[in-house]
Amino acid sequence: MTDPSCVIPVVKSPTDYQAFRISPHDSNRLAIVFDPQSANMSLTLCVEIFDVGGKTPPNRHQLAVEMFFVLKGEGTATCDGKTVPIRAGDSILVPPTGIHEICNTGSDRLYALCFMVPNEDFAELIRSGIPVELDAEDMAVLRRSPAPAFA
Repeated sequence: MTDPSCVIPVVKSPTDYQAFRISPHDSNRLAIVFDPQSANMSLTLCVEIFDVGGKTPPNRHQLAVEMFFVLKGEGTATCDGKTVPIRAGDSILVPPTGIHEICNTGSDRLYALCFMVPNEDFAELIRSGIPVELDAEDMAVLRRSPAPAFA
């Protein structure tokens, strides 16, 4: 007998993620994992990928809490004027109205999971950007496999 309260989970792999650069001059890309369209709830989960020297513009959210979990790389996180170093394994929680930015200060790309609850039109902002492809280096990080050798 099937339990009527059981919900079938939504499962996605990195090949399913859609990636965008919000504006042409941005030095970071966002790959949407889940958003209100796929999760049927007000949240956004994406992987934010920062090129070497890349950063987000300073920004804030009126209602949303935003959390970053660094998967790979190193950088700095600034919120309301306080800057701290970040690296793989670190988490940053940004409260509503906190003016914040993330900067890649390392010699390789910086990868971070980014959660925003509620969505506060974040997914819509990302999707309004320029579609981009995830490359072999991105896929190696997302799949947790060794990166291919680059010439």
